[in-house]
Amino acid sequence: MLDIKLIREQPDEVKRQLARCGVDGAIIDQVLAFDEQRRRLIYEVETRKAERNAVSKQIGAMKDAAERQAKIEAMRQLGDEIAALDRQLAEVEEQQRAAMLEIRNLPHPDVPDGVDENDNVVIYQEGEARQLPFPARPHWELGEALGILDFERGVKLAGSRFYVMRGAGARLQRAVIQWLLDLHLQQGYQEVYTPFVVKESVLWASGQLPKFRDNLYRDEESGLWLVPTAEVPITSLYADEILEASQLPIYHAAYTPCFRKEQLSAGRDVRGIKRGHQFDKVEMYMFVKPEESYQALEKLRRDAEECARLLGLPFRTKLLCTADLGFGSTKTYDIEVWAPGVGEWLEVSSCSNVEAFQARRANLRYRPEPGAKPEFLHTLNGSGLGLPRTIIAIMENYQQEDGSIVIPEVLRPYMGGMERIGP
Repeated sequence: MLDIKLIREQPDEVKRQLARCGVDGAIIDQVLAFDEQRRRLIYEVETRKAERNAVSKQIGAMKDAAERQAKIEAMRQLGDEIAALDRQLAEVEEQQRAAMLEIRNLPHPDVPDGVDENDNVVIYQEGEARQLPFPARPHWELGEALGILDFERGVKLAGSRFYVMRGAGARLQRAVIQWLLDLHLQQGYQEVYTPFVVKESVLWASGQLPKFRDNLYRDEESGLWLVPTAEVPITSLYADEILEASQLPIYHAAYTPCFRKEQLSAGRDVRGIKRGHQFDKVEMYMFVKPEESYQALEKLRRDAEECARLLGLPFRTKLLCTADLGFGSTKTYDIEVWAPGVGEWLEVSSCSNVEAFQARRANLRYRPEPGAKPEFLHTLNGSGLGLPRTIIAIMENYQQEDGSIVIPEVLRPYMGGMERIGP
């Protein structure tokens, strides 16, 4: 969440930045009203507690029993007032925190203004939107013809937007995951294997709650939530800890299945595997010093681009505009790969700097130097890569006229030397 000090000192600037993202600044006035009420209550509580402490010392020295008893009764009444004020203060603090958690992050000055995703800016492209020398088939036709995608049985098992991968298709999925993790190790990331379910507090810490509550899966009995991305558990790995500056930067990579209800995209992309309720993803995540976070964002972007490059996929990188910027992000690059079968650019990675937005929620701090006061660090996250769309791009770019699919060279060692998936 945002720094309350920033909101107090520069409310108009915060409103202006929120307006760039189409957000009404009225919530800032609400937060400031809670803040004023909170400080007033703190003053009243502290004043009464000081009075109670002073009188308590006097009571011990009183010789007149009646006078002493009267003071004791007065202090008991004062104690009731303090308790009532404490309850009011706790309620106001909770209201203020709830309002703060609803406020999105502020965009970086480099982020272009925009009204929708059409205002995103392509800043780099490698390879052209490839046109095959024969009619390109979409992945769902290729997959079913080759027997590697089974939509009918996926629906039988779990309902719409689920599918089964078979044989070489399942192996290709596993190969991409393994290759991506190995590549990230070479890029300087430490692999972590995290739980696929988390406590509710972990979702609040990462910024998934409250905004995306309706898009998440939850087990009512245990209170645990299925992860929508590995970003969620990784964010809280060091929650409530104080890291030393010498430990930073920390780069992690993790594979998880991801679970989302996809209610926000109802009716879109109903064919194929582009949007599912369950999908695999490899995530890159960074914990860095604040002054290094935008340099780290460029590394994150390059590392994601290298994934697409080594797979031999045409790709482009977009700088997202204010209208398309994620809730927690200050600046985001999307990496898209071309898929000739569906005839579109597909996002396979979104690389974001969220600065201290998650760190304040998760209480992620570091000590700039020995003995120094702890400060919030910055966190960054990026897909490296999202599997379904990467698989789509591999299938559709490497398809042959006879319906077979050539395996990208970097994946062949992970496929037991297999060079082609044939009918």
